[in-house]
Amino acid sequence: MKKRITILGSTGSIGTQTLEVLENIENKEDFTVVGLCCNSNLEKFIPQIKKFNPKKVHINDFEAYKKLKKEFPKLEISTGVDDLIEFSTNNTDILLTATTGTIALKPTLAAINKNIDIALANKETLVMAGDIVMKNAKEKGVKILPVDSEHSAILQSSGGDFHLIDNILITASGGPFLNKTTKEIEQAKAIDALKHPNWNMGKKITIDSSTLMNKGLEVIEAHHLFNIPYNKIKVVIHPESIIHSAIEMVDGSVIAQIGNPSMHIPIQYALTYPNRKKGIKSNSFSFFDKNLTFSPPDYEKFPCLKIAYEAGLKGGIYPAVLNAANEVAVYKFLDGKINIKGIIDIVEKALNKAIEIKNPTLEDIFEADKIAREFAKNYN
Repeated sequence: MKKRITILGSTGSIGTQTLEVLENIENKEDFTVVGLCCNSNLEKFIPQIKKFNPKKVHINDFEAYKKLKKEFPKLEISTGVDDLIEFSTNNTDILLTATTGTIALKPTLAAINKNIDIALANKETLVMAGDIVMKNAKEKGVKILPVDSEHSAILQSSGGDFHLIDNILITASGGPFLNKTTKEIEQAKAIDALKHPNWNMGKKITIDSSTLMNKGLEVIEAHHLFNIPYNKIKVVIHPESIIHSAIEMVDGSVIAQIGNPSMHIPIQYALTYPNRKKGIKSNSFSFFDKNLTFSPPDYEKFPCLKIAYEAGLKGGIYPAVLNAANEVAVYKFLDGKINIKGIIDIVEKALNKAIEIKNPTLEDIFEADKIAREFAKNYN
């Protein structure tokens, strides 16, 4: 039986690399791409459709949808948020969520309800509603397989024995501003923040890496994925990005997953878990030309990391508020409307305004997300 894969966000960085993995994986005939979804990028989307011949595609932009219908009159094509759930849950074994933003949350929950495993590259899913998602996955016996390099490293190092983990050590490159002063960071432009030293990613996640908010969101994800308390999840600055993360076991052993920076490995592992296959291989790793360094994070210079920890500890709607306010603030920064300090101010004030809700429903979470986005949008 071929493993049927549906990809949300196929034209983005993770989506395109997933298709590269599937083109080069050992026994690639064991996998089939049944569904591709993108927002509006027809320049990338049309060649993907022609190459992988999916049974169904989804595009969010209605004008692009009309053009696609003319290009592929016999193909099953859907559009709009409502149809995305049906698209995500129809005739698939793995749903790979590589979109940014909140759009993947409902399709993910719907897929879990239909016993479809999730290859998770969308941070918002667990940051916003980790308690709900993981509870549903446990009840259905569905696997949530992380695609982030850090969480994949934890999964690979643990072999799935999460109950034997005492501490999680999440590594962070420190981004482009690691050796800059607070003043230099506040004066930095988007073009400076987008110069990540090690990884080629989308703009939003690259800005988050420059503020270490990305690492804070990963801490929240790790809490949910591995059922580990926040005081046992530690961030380690590791500029070389060779150790992708590590775990300290209950007996004191520390196990790490190492390798040259490459997203192909965690993507492929999520698709083949718990097995491994030959596939795209970067230059073989060598211990002899690497000097690895480690340091604790500077919470004063990168307050977003501390803010994310605090939001995670509070739980409830606070992680959703954190995520929503940060996302809007990041795009304001990319548009040149605020500086990096403005991102911090917006997130802090949105969290301070939020009204605590114990055990929020999905509706509560989306409402909190909406309010936080409105606040961030109108903040001057």
